[in-house]
Amino acid sequence: MIGGNESCTAGPIPMSYLTCLTYVLGEWTGVEHIEDYLSYAVYLLWVLFPLAVVLLLPGVLIILFYTSILLLHIYKRKNELKEAYYNDVWDGARQMLATLWDGHGRIWHGYELHGVKNIPEGPGLIVFYHGATPADYVYFMARLLTQWKRYCHVVADHFVFRLPGFKILLDVHGVMHGPREECVNALKKGYLLAIAPGGVREALFSDEMYTIIWGDRKGFAQVAIDAKVPIIPMFTQNVREGVRTLGGIKILRSLYERSRLPVVPVYGGFPVKLRTFIGEPIPYDPNVTAEELTAKTKAAVQALIDKHQKIPGNIFRALMERFQTQKKED
Repeated sequence: MIGGNESCTAGPIPMSYLTCLTYVLGEWTGVEHIEDYLSYAVYLLWVLFPLAVVLLLPGVLIILFYTSILLLHIYKRKNELKEAYYNDVWDGARQMLATLWDGHGRIWHGYELHGVKNIPEGPGLIVFYHGATPADYVYFMARLLTQWKRYCHVVADHFVFRLPGFKILLDVHGVMHGPREECVNALKKGYLLAIAPGGVREALFSDEMYTIIWGDRKGFAQVAIDAKVPIIPMFTQNVREGVRTLGGIKILRSLYERSRLPVVPVYGGFPVKLRTFIGEPIPYDPNVTAEELTAKTKAAVQALIDKHQKIPGNIFRALMERFQTQKKED
């Protein structure tokens, strides 16, 4: 009896490798005309490939986050640290990761940062619009640290602190849960602090219209008042075109409101042009209430959106902006 491998080369006309593989699969599975099924499978793969790409590209950010975590563990082991992630010895690790993320922002998005002169030398509360992912804030933080040697803490949603392996990354970068007292103390110590009042809800359910979704949140304004610091508005152009969500599906919105978990799928990871703009600070005024300061801040962020973002956002246009003459960075 001649085996499958031998039958491929037997005879006066040897089979090609693909024909041989089809022949062996047919014998092994017992399916007749298996080449028709394989052709259909290849056709489906070709048709669905773009969909697979847009769903898998956001995973690059997850890989970068966990690469950062791995590097921090290596750094910790190399320096034989035993405690205190917030010790000054972590400055080298912060610079290393900032260089990594800044490089990714430059290469993948041609990232630019404008208006740094609007950030005061002392403490301040940076308030920004939340895209589908926080990648634009990470690029901002990295550029601020690598070029201007400024360090910025940030307030994150509670679910972030439950992500496996993220503790060391969050501790090293001063990410906090956001209790008002903790934020006020950080500002009184002279730190910069960033917060997106829209949080996860804005990230998942805003869209290419760049609708600000803050609800009745005004705690950030009270923090600025209690700490007696200015509020600095910030917005990143095309942040919604880089990664988008399926937040328009009503059942997903309902599921989020019940579980408070980011169950909405995201897609994209497109190399669109990203430019972060920092607006003029809103100075501390003891006579302004939290409600009034919230309204002023929302208007300032909206003004940045109106000035720098074409509505509705368009992925193709955002990609083409990579080829436009770059604005001079501050």
